[in-house]
Amino acid sequence: MSHTGYRGKSLEFLKKNKIEVGNLVKIQADSTYSGILMPRYEYSDDDHIVLKLKNGYNIGLEIGKISHIETESRQSTKKETISHPQADPKLPKILLISTGGTIASRIDYRTGGVTPALTASELNASVPELSKIANIDTEVLFSEYSENLLPEHWIKIAERFESCARSEYKGIIVAHGTDTMQYTAAALSFSLSGFPKPVALVGSQRSSDRPSSDAALNLIAATKFLVKTDSNGIFVVMHNSTSDDEVACHWGTRVRKNHTSRRNAFQTIGGSPAFIVKNDSIEKNPLFNAPQNAFAPKINFNSKVMLMKYYPGLDPALIDNATNSGYKAVIFEGTGLGHVGKVMYEAISRAKRKGLFIGMTSQCIDGIVRMTVYDSGRDLLNLGVIPLGNMIPETALVKAMWALGNARDIDEMEKMMRENISLEISD
Repeated sequence: MSHTGYRGKSLEFLKKNKIEVGNLVKIQADSTYSGILMPRYEYSDDDHIVLKLKNGYNIGLEIGKISHIETESRQSTKKETISHPQADPKLPKILLISTGGTIASRIDYRTGGVTPALTASELNASVPELSKIANIDTEVLFSEYSENLLPEHWIKIAERFESCARSEYKGIIVAHGTDTMQYTAAALSFSLSGFPKPVALVGSQRSSDRPSSDAALNLIAATKFLVKTDSNGIFVVMHNSTSDDEVACHWGTRVRKNHTSRRNAFQTIGGSPAFIVKNDSIEKNPLFNAPQNAFAPKINFNSKVMLMKYYPGLDPALIDNATNSGYKAVIFEGTGLGHVGKVMYEAISRAKRKGLFIGMTSQCIDGIVRMTVYDSGRDLLNLGVIPLGNMIPETALVKAMWALGNARDIDEMEKMMRENISLEISD
């Protein structure tokens, strides 16, 4: 019998009543509950069992308060039959690429784990509204939680997009995990600057089979946006509030995940989203204008870049260690207007003499680096530190990887870092 995660008193209780994980059970305690017995984490206490109710939520029940438990069903969960929508020749074509993440995940009721299990075609078929907006071709590029994605994955995504640049697709959706979505959005924004189609990176804060999931609405809004927009570029399309009334389309180099779990976790830094999707309308931010760059893909990254957050007590030897480890660039998250303590100056000077690029962003959420205001900022400028305006630190990191991977030397890299390529530096 399967009793994953249960031990001690709770394990004895389940064995005594011949209940195992995955069984549909009815429990009498302070009220009557019906649901599927879920596994527990390895280090959970032994006083409770976990039940998934029919509404999709989990509850914990203290075994000492259970007066009766019985098995309603021992049948295993059957695999759903996927019904694929019929193509409508009158509708535009969209490519949906899946890379994994919560949006492409569902709960395995036998194990309780959330796993990247849905394919791109299953995502498409599970949201029937999509077939009324566009004909969607689907493809699984890889199936990974986004914390596992590396610059090598960015290259694969960008190369796949490059092959679609002159295709019949109106736009491209990327189903992506939210944890590193802003990094991928920035990577595509630089490597595919001027891409002639709109791209929507879409995620979900809650898996597709939860009643509070934001997956379907985000996908529907992204599809509507791609079909109706006249703006090309890379966007992150996610809830704009905790309710279901608006979905925001954030520009790919100006977006950041600012909450661990809320459905509107993503925000445009330094302004408002480029577009808002409300039902069937697309509202454009009047201050947003996408750059009109010629499409000249540069799909290469060098990950020998360190993002270093300054704090009181930061050991300057870390810069020497980075240099000795083969790093070619350091992006500082400085304090305020772009400062680090004078204890770092000698190490910065040594790094510059060895040819490292050192850029300065601010650890403040909003605002512009201005290193001419105080003596400490001017000292850093004299050491060769490059101010990066109001570039988001994570965006600056990705841009430095991209510039390092495509520049012939450090001087060309510096020129690329100063150039405003994809609105990474905004007014």
